[in-house]
Amino acid sequence: MKTMSADKKIKAIKKETEHSSLIVRWVIIVALTIVVSFTIFSIVIYSTVSQQSISQQKETSQKVVTNLDSRLNTIDSELQIANVVPALSPSTRDVLKSGANSVIRKPKDVSSAFSDDLLSSVTNPDVLVAVYNKHNEIVFSNGMGTPKLKKFKADTKFQKQTVKGKQILVTYSKVISSRSGKVTGYIVVLNKMTYYNKLMHNLLIWMLVISVAAIIIFTIIAFLVVRDVVDPINQISAVAREVNNDPNSEVRIQDLHRHDELEELAESFNSMLDRMQRYIVQQKEFVSDVSHELRTPVAVIEGHLNMLKRWGKEDPEILDESIDASIQEADRMKHLIQEMLDLTRAEQINVQYPNKTAVVSDILRRVTGDMQMVHPDFNVQLDMEDLPEETKIQIYQGHFEQLLVILIDNGIKYSTDLKQINVSAGLTQDKVRIIVQDFGEGISQEDQDKIFNRFYRVDKARTREKGGNGLGLSIAQKLVTSYHGEISVKSVLGQGSQFIMEFPVISKKEALRLEKLDQKQVHGDRNDTQM
Repeated sequence: MKTMSADKKIKAIKKETEHSSLIVRWVIIVALTIVVSFTIFSIVIYSTVSQQSISQQKETSQKVVTNLDSRLNTIDSELQIANVVPALSPSTRDVLKSGANSVIRKPKDVSSAFSDDLLSSVTNPDVLVAVYNKHNEIVFSNGMGTPKLKKFKADTKFQKQTVKGKQILVTYSKVISSRSGKVTGYIVVLNKMTYYNKLMHNLLIWMLVISVAAIIIFTIIAFLVVRDVVDPINQISAVAREVNNDPNSEVRIQDLHRHDELEELAESFNSMLDRMQRYIVQQKEFVSDVSHELRTPVAVIEGHLNMLKRWGKEDPEILDESIDASIQEADRMKHLIQEMLDLTRAEQINVQYPNKTAVVSDILRRVTGDMQMVHPDFNVQLDMEDLPEETKIQIYQGHFEQLLVILIDNGIKYSTDLKQINVSAGLTQDKVRIIVQDFGEGISQEDQDKIFNRFYRVDKARTREKGGNGLGLSIAQKLVTSYHGEISVKSVLGQGSQFIMEFPVISKKEALRLEKLDQKQVHGDRNDTQM
């Protein structure tokens, strides 16, 4: 047995561990979403900056090609050192003779580096320039390295290459004579793109740093947010497990102080548990009350049957007496069971009749007229001077009729010499007040606090003689409270009693809304029945 309990505990721990990973799963999902989002964002930014920077580098290389081509396209014959050098500016010839640095340090005349676009281009330390003739021979270079010529078809071709982990841009361009229109040579410009490589390297580092920091920060925030959401769910789960283990447990979810959907869920969950517990209590009370109340009639019937078994078969008087008593007790059992069922149904009205409405005046006239017909020896009077004709309340008509019958019948049972019942109705602010008054025995103050309890009788002997089971007023109270009303009693011993019911009045607009909802429910029930 100990081993089995230990296994159950281990399984329970494993289940709790699996359930506790919900936060981890949510955080992982959120973190992955953030990583993917930042990755896409970083790629877009990096690509945009790269394209714009490459465009700038292409413009720089194209400018060098344009400056060279503008000097060389005037040559008609194939490019050679002899015709290329004279075509260049004097400052460029100085570069060929003494190097780029000497020209940059001593710009003294009009053809200085700052006044010569070509000189500025070829002395750029990031740019390597070479001019080839048609026989793939170098006829000019800026002396800082010679980019190689490759075959190409278009007039100008840009090619991005990777050398030792860095990007370079090589531009190939044909030199076409402006006079003959023939290709006389080729220009090759190699752009090291030092600024571009440094910019993209720094951008990549900063984007990685920012992305990692953002992912960490947002993951922490996601964890806190998810935990804030999951904690109430864990509370709800814990309460559900406890109630599942002990249906009579009164544990409930504490106030979450959230003012959101989770708090609504917790409140609905608590309401559901309260309703379930009420149903459990009602079931227990029903079984207990029925078993208690049926014990007496069953014992009486059993006693008469035993008496008949012993000697009643031969005595017609005993036989008739026993049969009559058994029939009377059986009839009492039938009424008792029906009243118990009515009481149980009265506690489930919000499920069965949530949208029913009733016109108060119509039902009062009908019930008082019926009771007057059933009890012609009584005077049942109705006063509705203070009640507007179309006043409506939210209640099922059958239940409203049952309430009036219970109270009027109760008054008739306990009336003495004055056989009169007064029923009055009127409006008090936003409520309908209905009073059923009799002039009978009255109820003591002590009993007034108990008459709405199940099976409570002021005078048990007289109540049994009059056919009562002590459930009528209990049913009435359940019906009234189920429709958000109130019921009370005022009584004086020897003078009679007043039972007062109050129900909230509903407006015409609200009554119309409830009637529409009721029609929808009726159609839905019919469809379910047909299916």
